[in-house]
Amino acid sequence: MHPPPRRRRGVRRLWTSAAAALALPLTMLSSGSTPAQAAAVQCSVDYKANDWGSGFTADLTLTNRGTDTIDGWTLTYDYAGNQKLVNGWNGSWSQSGKTVTVKNAGYNARIAAGAAVTTGAQFSYSGSNAAPTSFAINGTTCTGAHQPPITVLTSPEAGAVYTQGETVPLAATAAAADDATITKVEFYDDTELLGTDTSAPFTLSVAGLTVGSHSLVAKAHDSMGASATSTPVGITVASGPTVVANPAQLGVQQGESGTYEVKLSKQPSANVTVTTARASGNSGLSVTGGASLTFTPSNWDTAQKVTISADDSGTGSAVFESTAPGHGKAAVTVTQLGAQKAYDARFLELYGKITDPANGYFSPEGIPYHSVETLIVEAPDHGHETTSEAYSYLLWLQAMYGKVTGDWSKFNGAWEIMEKYMIPTRADQPTNSFYNASKPATYAPEHDTPNEYPSALDPGVSVGPDPIAAELRSAYGTDDVYGMHWIQDVDNVYGYGNSPGKCEAGPSDTGPSYINTFQRGPQESVWETVPQPTCDAFKYGGKNGYLDLFTKDASYAKQWKFTNAPDADARAVQAAYWADKWAKEQGKGSDVSATVAKAAKMGDYLRYAMFDKYFKKIGNCTSPSCPAGTGKDSSHYLLSWYYAWGGATDSSAGWAWRIGSSHAHGGYQNPLAAYALSSYAPLKPKSATGADDWAKSMQRQLEFYRWLQSDEGGIAGGATNSWAGRYTTPPAGTPTFYGMHYDEKPVYHDPPSNQWFGFQAWSMERVAELYQQTGNALAKSVLDKWVDWALSETTVNPDGTFRIPSTLRWSGKPDTWNAANPGANSGLHVDVVDYTNDVGVAAAYAKTLTYYADRSGDTEAAATAKKLLDGMWANHQDDLGIAVPETRADYERFDDPVYVPSGWTGTMPNGDAINSSSTFDSIRSFYQDDPAWSKIESYLAGGAAPTFTYHRFWAQADIATAMGAYAELLE
Repeated sequence: MHPPPRRRRGVRRLWTSAAAALALPLTMLSSGSTPAQAAAVQCSVDYKANDWGSGFTADLTLTNRGTDTIDGWTLTYDYAGNQKLVNGWNGSWSQSGKTVTVKNAGYNARIAAGAAVTTGAQFSYSGSNAAPTSFAINGTTCTGAHQPPITVLTSPEAGAVYTQGETVPLAATAAAADDATITKVEFYDDTELLGTDTSAPFTLSVAGLTVGSHSLVAKAHDSMGASATSTPVGITVASGPTVVANPAQLGVQQGESGTYEVKLSKQPSANVTVTTARASGNSGLSVTGGASLTFTPSNWDTAQKVTISADDSGTGSAVFESTAPGHGKAAVTVTQLGAQKAYDARFLELYGKITDPANGYFSPEGIPYHSVETLIVEAPDHGHETTSEAYSYLLWLQAMYGKVTGDWSKFNGAWEIMEKYMIPTRADQPTNSFYNASKPATYAPEHDTPNEYPSALDPGVSVGPDPIAAELRSAYGTDDVYGMHWIQDVDNVYGYGNSPGKCEAGPSDTGPSYINTFQRGPQESVWETVPQPTCDAFKYGGKNGYLDLFTKDASYAKQWKFTNAPDADARAVQAAYWADKWAKEQGKGSDVSATVAKAAKMGDYLRYAMFDKYFKKIGNCTSPSCPAGTGKDSSHYLLSWYYAWGGATDSSAGWAWRIGSSHAHGGYQNPLAAYALSSYAPLKPKSATGADDWAKSMQRQLEFYRWLQSDEGGIAGGATNSWAGRYTTPPAGTPTFYGMHYDEKPVYHDPPSNQWFGFQAWSMERVAELYQQTGNALAKSVLDKWVDWALSETTVNPDGTFRIPSTLRWSGKPDTWNAANPGANSGLHVDVVDYTNDVGVAAAYAKTLTYYADRSGDTEAAATAKKLLDGMWANHQDDLGIAVPETRADYERFDDPVYVPSGWTGTMPNGDAINSSSTFDSIRSFYQDDPAWSKIESYLAGGAAPTFTYHRFWAQADIATAMGAYAELLE
């Protein structure tokens, strides 16, 4: 039904003459053809050095600025000093005197027009280290291309607090590249244009900002048509004068002291005394400096320090309040850490950035956005959408916060937010009582490409009974499903207004809105989707709403439908497991027990992900006429790509349906959650067979990993019980796993679902947690081989910069599974196509190594985890978190056509037309109001691929929890 976030990964880009390196997904594979003629080459090379005094790493990005593909490339350049090559990557590096030569690797030989590849090397030197000034590809000197301007929002300061009605002074610096000049600077509040200045110094005074948090951006335009936006700056507007404290979270080690700063938000007319004292919490923390500070009308905005000291024993947090007459108070949470817990202090520092309302990670309701930035297209096609993935990461983040601070209210609060906004209410799924478990749904075949839709319903195909509906109803006294929907339009940008309990309230609705996207087979990329409401009342779209784009029927009824992403619900259970363990270690198990019981309930319903889509019997189901299941023989006991449920909106003549999924992906499995739901008493489900099903699932998932493990160690794609999604016959010789057929790229093909290394890191991290907790032998054997492979493909340079795998390429196939005597899979292989410094994936990878090293004692794994965490902390911090710039060459697809059948017409809620001429951006005209839109326009007009620095919520949470895990286990 839908893929997870489709992420494109890479390295960094900065627009300075000798400090540029950009990130680009490398999807081009070597064709083996001869190099293009030199005369056809038009190119630019961006060069960035990371220098530590006696050596450096050089990252180079080669961009094809011409109209012809470069098939095979040789890069040459000269150094002026005594730089000596040590080693290189993403190409064959050599040096003769001062001349460096790099020849393409097999996997990155082809550079399409407008595309780029990256390569890099390590050098030693003494004396000076000037950057090279000239580069050539295939003998042709690269002349470069016009670079966008640089702009920095210099005022206000990040974290500043203003009083309602007070004028906020905005100021920016902007510098144009080449011979261009700056023509104007625009100032935005998120996506709302506040004003423009056409001459330096670029300033704007803004009055009337509403009370609350604001994300401010400056956007510079130059005379050659290029533009660029600044890093967002978060501020707060308060209802009156207030004391301002920074940071809001502080960690202090036992026997040590730490400081935070206080000042006033507004100039007073007379002296003001700010008093700081512990308001609640750990008595081992006390104010030892700055308990009383005086601010005058002249120094009111000059920060002064408050010192907090920790005694030499104990842990836990305390809230310190800084108060002043006539001012709102400021509260800082200070946590006493163990004497060696520097990584817990890092966790708290990053946690403070993530949870600071002014930094833009959360909606006013407290819902985590997919990213701070709004213009981003992955699986969510807007940054202020969110996913069940993000909610599950919020739970994990708050569970770690409870471990570090002893405060479990935030974990419980995160579950309450998730339950309120992402689990459909009774009003959202009103006709479940009509569900007939003996006939869960009507069969509709999946098709290879979107243009083969709508898919005709076929009631003649046998469908098996749902074997768990009755016991779930018996256990919980309801017909409602307790699982998260997978995607939500948090700011109602599309305008459906499907907020919880509402059906198509419309564009004026201000609450978060449920939406759907992927519905049309494995080739339907996010660039080819037609977003639609979860509750289709025929208010938008065509005469039948959006339904007749997806299914073909004689008539259509208004209906609701939801889709669950099982990896997210399983991650929520995983977070609850750790919350319960950590809380009990603190003697606070009762603080989280009610929330943990809800996680057990979620896990009970998550079993729908174990079943074939139409509850057909598992194994050798190679035609639609294959037998329906009877009882649990329709369960593959793996976590599939989705489960879904829906029904009519008319409760007087209702019907309802439920489906599982026949496709299981290696990256979605979570044996730690399966262990918790089967063997950990607080998380055992209430249903009659839930715990037994999860026990079987844990073993089956571990066997699945073993079956999919390549000769090198990477975990391949997955398996399906319904080849091509329509129970057809797979190619001869396709190996099987308990009768399910091997699928190299299960579920989606654009891009292939098995190529992202992030799925490896996410999935193996869960295996490592299981191994760390239980010592499971099969988990260890899979990890032993996987860790050796991953470490062999990882480079950490002396300056802390790193390269981990990014895109993977698979060949061959596994042996047919024999549980009693598993094959060696000597014919299944993985190659690393390119490498990345993606910080979110690196954090998940570091967590895998941390949990594995703790149980196994592997010193190389432990050391590499530390190096990755230290490297991102030292090199990639900014005001909002930890992030790296990335170039999005895939954004050329904004103009991709979206298939709509000829003659079908309709409208989006904002009036955008939907017809056979629609494109991705034509049905999303709201993008044209985004401050980053001009970067897309420039790219579509033939300019360079745009570079963004994204702050994804899941990535920041992964980094923070990786710091916490390292502190717990290895520090």
